[in-house]
Amino acid sequence: MDKGFDIRQAQAADETAVRECAQGAYERYVAAMGRKPAPMVADFAALIAAGVVHVAVGQDAEVLGFIVFYQEGEQVLLENVAVRPTAAGRGIGKHLIAFCEAEAKRSNATSVKLYTNEKMTENLSIYPHLGYRETERKTEDGFNRVFFEKFI
Repeated sequence: MDKGFDIRQAQAADETAVRECAQGAYERYVAAMGRKPAPMVADFAALIAAGVVHVAVGQDAEVLGFIVFYQEGEQVLLENVAVRPTAAGRGIGKHLIAFCEAEAKRSNATSVKLYTNEKMTENLSIYPHLGYRETERKTEDGFNRVFFEKFI
């Protein structure tokens, strides 16, 4: 257990907790974006069944955060990372991202790619601080996205 939580692969029984975590983490962006961000409407059951969701679990077995990532060719796509608002500020998101990067290295990926919405302004400074560089901005699926990549 690291800093009061452990990271493990999500199980079907985690779906509700993962969905609630996404809801809590992203609901503050709904007004600014004019609709729910993509992570709020994701098919978590299918993602969990595909084995691409990992959860950060507290000592009491509560899901504190989660990450969705998978390999695409030589890159790993970090599709989603979220932390419950009640668990924010404990480094859980950074540990989840580091876990993704370690798994990417283990699978011989060359880089980790991700995107965020331009309205999620704090992410625009967090990802460069973690070593990611902005590679592109474009509108995709009706969202104004900012793309990042980190070579590992």
